[in-house]
Amino acid sequence: MKIFDNYASRYEKTREEEMSLQDYLELCKRDRMAYASAAERMLAAIGEPELLDTRHDPRLSRIFANKVIRIYPAFREFYGTEEVIEQVVSYFRHAAQGLEERKQILYLLGPVGGGKSSIAEKLKSLMEEIPFYAIKGSPVNESPLGLFDPNEDGTILEEDFGIASRYLRGIPSPWAVKRLHEFNGDINKFRVVRRYPSVLRQVAVAKTEPGDENNQDISSLVGKVDIRKLESFSQDDPDAYSYSGGLCLANQGLLEFVEMFKAPIKVLHPLLTATQEGNYKGTEGFGAIPFDGVILAHSNESEWKTFRNNKNNEAFLDRIYIVKVPYCLRVSDEIRIYDKLLRHSSLASSPCAPGTLKMMAQFSILSRLKEPENSSIYSKMQVYDGENLKDTDPRAKSRTEYADYGGVDEGMNGLSTRFAFKILSRVFNFDSAEVAANPVHLLYVLEQQVGREQFPPETEQRYLAYIKEYLAQRYVEFIGKEIQTAYLESYSEYGQNIFDRYVSFADFWIQDQEFRDPDTGESFNREALNNELEKIEKPAGISNPKDFRNEIVNFVLRMRAQNNGKNPAWTSYEKFRSVIEKKMFSNTEELLPVISFNAKASAEEANKHKEFVSRMVEKGYTAKQVRLLCEWYLRVRKSS
Repeated sequence: MKIFDNYASRYEKTREEEMSLQDYLELCKRDRMAYASAAERMLAAIGEPELLDTRHDPRLSRIFANKVIRIYPAFREFYGTEEVIEQVVSYFRHAAQGLEERKQILYLLGPVGGGKSSIAEKLKSLMEEIPFYAIKGSPVNESPLGLFDPNEDGTILEEDFGIASRYLRGIPSPWAVKRLHEFNGDINKFRVVRRYPSVLRQVAVAKTEPGDENNQDISSLVGKVDIRKLESFSQDDPDAYSYSGGLCLANQGLLEFVEMFKAPIKVLHPLLTATQEGNYKGTEGFGAIPFDGVILAHSNESEWKTFRNNKNNEAFLDRIYIVKVPYCLRVSDEIRIYDKLLRHSSLASSPCAPGTLKMMAQFSILSRLKEPENSSIYSKMQVYDGENLKDTDPRAKSRTEYADYGGVDEGMNGLSTRFAFKILSRVFNFDSAEVAANPVHLLYVLEQQVGREQFPPETEQRYLAYIKEYLAQRYVEFIGKEIQTAYLESYSEYGQNIFDRYVSFADFWIQDQEFRDPDTGESFNREALNNELEKIEKPAGISNPKDFRNEIVNFVLRMRAQNNGKNPAWTSYEKFRSVIEKKMFSNTEELLPVISFNAKASAEEANKHKEFVSRMVEKGYTAKQVRLLCEWYLRVRKSS
């Protein structure tokens, strides 16, 4: 069966391959990856990035200021974290080049639920993809190159095998020194094995966590003596030692230190020598143990601030490469995060009404943003998502201005993605008869949850204001438009007709010429044209019709030149699109009999209602949601 064949081939691929030391050196001559450092192997696993020129996408050009950004396929599903991933990859790139980062701890700093652990898990899985070579039997996975002296053997290795002297920075472990003595200095008796790092088998990938503050010691990092072996060996014999510490297991790989700064400072001392000198002392009296790997740590900001403010920790602070991992601040990327969550759950096939995930994402982002001066926080959220607000909010600032005012810590506070996941879970299961989500239920659940969370009073008031002033009001507009467009069977055709007719009338009015309708033959003088134009402009509240008409005609003439003389779509100019929609839906009274779920006065009305519901279902709503949303919309409109 295919599944068993697949499993067998995967197991076969990761089996150890044994060779002599001489064969290994010959392999080094052909393949640089045979002696590559952990950072170089990580870089190879991450792969080459795809270059994305944001100038060709209006939204991305506004977000990234027309820069060329790197997209790494390995991190494609880490939405909204382009800058974070670039910093992480830069760390490995510089470490692979043998620069200062090689001696530093990679430290992910961010709020809870911001994605630190996800990045750490991804890096561990990437580390498993590329094999490394170690001395057979070595309890610390040491590199065969550690057997050679850089001063005595460096020149020969570089000339004969192309191995640069910077790769000879390791020392042999106490275990290897004892074996070398047993072999009477004959290093040919050492065998080399090719191994794949493995999280499951704790080969070159390990995790360590802070233990009890009262009795934790450095053995969790450096190992300790195995008392069962003291019958056969003395206490300072390398063979009596249990190489079970995180640094022992993660040599030539990656050590993840969870919540590192919760550990006592004395426990962290071996990390200093391991990173700076490439070796560390065990708990017994024998020589130092080599370490040539990557140390990855992460914790939230409160622990980091406590650690940083302690003057006794200065030696550590200088050896840490900080990568800030803030919350996502772009609505569209936050929605993709929720989509990813739903795809990996049983809710993947459950109905989710349009606008639900967007509303949840907006609430999350609003909670994370710093309130701007002289501008709306809602506009700031839209600008961060790459929207162009030139026509809709003249007070909106540029993304750079918002970001400068927000400061470097923007996105480090607010509601976590986990909070949003829990809210969505409750919304999907809100109705006992139907597992589905819609924005009306979301508004209710959000308001209830904000009250239960016991936030500080000012924070609670701010969150409730976001729900009532921004989310609810914008959703009234959105669902009203959804209902109205579903009510009009030929909505887009009707809008285009109004657009084309307005442009023709405005063009002839500007030129002060008489217009003759080609279909009816009816003539319109300048006054008649003005009356027809005002029928469209007045419902939309256009205060300067002369300027507005010139603006629209100039826009259409420019677009015609690009579209072979054809008029653009009526939705292409946001300012005029809203004008047409207000004209189309100025008379809402005729909507009511069709969209309400009361008994119908005639068969024609009942038929129109049925067609309306079916068009709403085509948009992505369930029949039950259509009724709920229509009744909510009518109730809100009546009360406002």
